Amino acid sequence: MIWSFVKMKIIKKSIVAIVIATMLFACKNDMETISQLTTDPSLPGESARDVEMIYSDSGRIMIKLVSPVLNRYLTEDPYIEFPEGLHLFFYDSAMNVKSELTANYGINYENKKTMEVKDDVVITNHDKHEVLNTEHVIWDQRIKKIYSEVFVKRTTPDGVLYGEGFDADESLKSWKLRKVSGEFQFNEQEK
Repeated sequence: MIWSFVKMKIIKKSIVAIVIATMLFACKNDMETISQLTTDPSLPGESARDVEMIYSDSGRIMIKLVSPVLNRYLTEDPYIEFPEGLHLFFYDSAMNVKSELTANYGINYENKKTMEVKDDVVITNHDKHEVLNTEHVIWDQRIKKIYSEVFVKRTTPDGVLYGEGFDADESLKSWKLRKVSGEFQFNEQEK
């Protein structure tokens, strides 16, 4: 009985030693493989969930960005991607939300200072009770301009206008449609 106990102990020790030796020799670090995995440009360098970012100027909040997922790619031309969409809130000096922008996808090119949003883009101007729907919008932060080159629909209390693109200031206070068509109702005043 003692012999079998000693034999079992030796067998257990041998099995443990074999497993450890196998692990040590099987798990060699291939620096080339590790380097490829850590520098793969198709993988984000940084990722975050349930993101809320604030853009301010001279201490005043201008824009708040909310997104379920943010991926930052640290390539030669770094960019931030919002693969599950985003929601932008534009504030006035009294911290009231004056306009909003939502989209199902967004990408912000950091060096170029441009953001592109697409796929069901909706821009709402609360002061004028206007809504603009389109599929692609570009925000050029250097010239503080938001624009589109594709079909847009602008809904106002007076009617609906259609256009092939639009231009707006960064705060979305002033919009200008291109190649406009649509229907409006006018009330004639009695004399």
